[in-house]
Amino acid sequence: MSGHHHHDHGGDLDWNSMGETIERRGEIYAPMYEQIVAAARGFAPRPARIVDAGSGPGVVSLRLAAAYPEAEVVALDSAPALLERAAHRAAERDVRLRTVLGTLPDAFAELADVDVMWLGQSLHHVGDQRAALAAAARTLAPGGVLVLLEGGLPARWLPRDIGFGRPGLQSRITAANEEWFAAMRASLPGSRQETEDWPALLAAAGLTPTARTFLLDLPAPVTPAVREHLATTMQRERDGGADHLAADDLAALDRLLDPDDPAGLHRRPDLFLLDAQTVYFAVRS
Repeated sequence: MSGHHHHDHGGDLDWNSMGETIERRGEIYAPMYEQIVAAARGFAPRPARIVDAGSGPGVVSLRLAAAYPEAEVVALDSAPALLERAAHRAAERDVRLRTVLGTLPDAFAELADVDVMWLGQSLHHVGDQRAALAAAARTLAPGGVLVLLEGGLPARWLPRDIGFGRPGLQSRITAANEEWFAAMRASLPGSRQETEDWPALLAAAGLTPTARTFLLDLPAPVTPAVREHLATTMQRERDGGADHLAADDLAALDRLLDPDDPAGLHRRPDLFLLDAQTVYFAVRS
């Protein structure tokens, strides 16, 4: 994984089939999301309208709805199956949630008077990020806040020396992931290369940003759900990084992914999960 946090993203993934994987990650990252939602309350204590843009199956949407029970919360996504999961989860929890099918950034043109616009690792799947931020900013009511989750540090869950292969495997996977991410960005419709100076881009959109970084720290030993999440993530990284990793690193990955190997992800006792997500709270004056 990289600082882009595309744990469950991909340029050619079938989003409609990703519901369970995204939900599992969302539940694992719940402690971090709770901190971010609580921080957002400091910028928007009594919002009337909240939009989770790129909501997926609504893991964060439901947390926003629970935190702001008086607000209208909209889960906006381009994958119908994920929105169905969001609606089902909301009904199960007796939480009021409206789902809207739409593609970013075009769907922003249909929105107005938004008090909280949540962009959780969805902006980097839009070709022209500068234009998308400007469109998102235009949806905000005066005093509204755009909550942008982009950047941070690469997640880690393995020690530097895992006992076989060359030490530093996860750092090389991160480098391979950067190559994949650059290719994904270049392949997007209307892709525009942009310096990822998020405060400057948000200011150019007419907003006043404040940055904070939030930590997820799950020490060893991890739960079975975290272990399964890490194995799923590493399998995807093995598939996506095959062209960018040396043969010995691919062999080490195959051993890590072997459920019968005592030193693999499914059994080793030293797995942890440490992640840092930078969040920009950008207010429309």
